[in-house]
Amino acid sequence: MTDKNLTPAEAEDAFWKSLKSSNTGMLGLDRPGYHSQPMTAFREAETGTLWFFTRDDTDLARDAATPGQTAMFSYGSKDQKVWACIHGALSVHGHDREIIDRYWNPVLSAWYPDGKDDPRLTLLRFDADDGRVWVSDGGLMKFAFEIAKANLTGKEPDAGDVVDVNLR
Repeated sequence: MTDKNLTPAEAEDAFWKSLKSSNTGMLGLDRPGYHSQPMTAFREAETGTLWFFTRDDTDLARDAATPGQTAMFSYGSKDQKVWACIHGALSVHGHDREIIDRYWNPVLSAWYPDGKDDPRLTLLRFDADDGRVWVSDGGLMKFAFEIAKANLTGKEPDAGDVVDVNLR
């Protein structure tokens, strides 16, 4: 990957656009030995806050209830053109009906037998601070070409751009 063309604003925009169409990644507390888990993110456009639905009896919800927790959200788009590792603050937000109503959908409904009123349903709030975004816009054919070219020339393939972003 190179870092010669993409600006931080472009990388951030690529991440948010990609997350809108494919919003599942891996979320976990940012500490040694903690394992991330697949979670679906719902972005609040006005603030950039990411919301996650979970049960209040999960390890992640219990651990995030301790004030001052930081977390990492790792993301790879379905088309494998955008990858990101985002750090930020994670907290338990509780059962906020306005947010639940805003993002509720049939997939979420399958996880909560009592629907929006499920007593175990709780929200996690992730406020992104910074991260690193990788963007490859060439697709599979360009990637294959770059790999073949690198093997023939001995030069590193150009697989896209990597940019550090500030999301505050």
